[in-house]
Amino acid sequence: MTRVGIGLGSNVGDGRAELQSAIDMLRLRHRLLRVSSLFRTAPVGPIEQPDFTNAAVLIETEAGPAELLAELHEIERSRGRDRSSEVRFGPRALDLDILIWDELAVEDEALTIPHPRLAERRFALEPLIEVWPGASLPNGTRLLDLWTGVVDQSVQKIEGPTWL
Repeated sequence: MTRVGIGLGSNVGDGRAELQSAIDMLRLRHRLLRVSSLFRTAPVGPIEQPDFTNAAVLIETEAGPAELLAELHEIERSRGRDRSSEVRFGPRALDLDILIWDELAVEDEALTIPHPRLAERRFALEPLIEVWPGASLPNGTRLLDLWTGVVDQSVQKIEGPTWL
C-alpha cells in the first residue's frame, strides 16, 4: 500500500457537498487516513468566477498512478464535470488532483507527480500539509519548507477537519 495526497476543489454548486461526495466515493476503494479542514480560496487564472472550496485527503491505495488518475476523472464525471468542453482554469463542480505520492515522481503526457504547481499554490499546499505534515517531495524538499513561498496568498479556513 502506498500513501497518496489528493487535492479537492469545487466552485460550482454546493462545494462542501461536492467534496463530501468525492471523499465518499474514494473511501469505497481506498483506505482514507485523514481529511483536512475546508478552505475558501480565490480562483487562479483570468476567468471571473466564484471562490473555491478546497480540501485534501490522505489515502492508502494499492492502485497505480494511472489507475487512480482514471478513477479521479470518473468521480469528476459522475459529479457533472466534462473536461472536454470546459475552459481551462474555469469554474467546475469538482476538481480532483493527485498532489503527491509517497516518494514517487512521474512525468508523462497524462500525469505529473508531484503536482507541477503544488509549490506555488497555498490552496493545495496548506490542506496537504495538514493531512501529511511530514511529507517530502521526491527530491527531499519537505512540504513545510515550501510554505514560506505561498504564505502571502489568501486562504481562509472555513471549517476544521471534523467537517466530514
